[in-house]
Amino acid sequence: MKLKHKVLIYNFLGFAVLFVLFRFLLYISLSINSIYLSAIAAIAASILAPKFAVAKIEGLEKIVMKWVFVKGFKIL
Repeated sequence: MKLKHKVLIYNFLGFAVLFVLFRFLLYISLSINSIYLSAIAAIAASILAPKFAVAKIEGLEKIVMKWVFVKGFKIL
């Protein structure tokens, strides 16, 4: 599997897990329309989800991650 495909899957899984978690927590705590719950959960998940990318480091392509809770880039 190419690194670009792995990065795409990692980005999707990071977003999807946080989206479902936020959607569930908002559903329990708020009583508003489901469209608004989904929109708020999507915005929160897109901000807080880790971002993965392919970078060329020392001549090799590697996966790097940037996240709000981690300072700098983390090489995977």
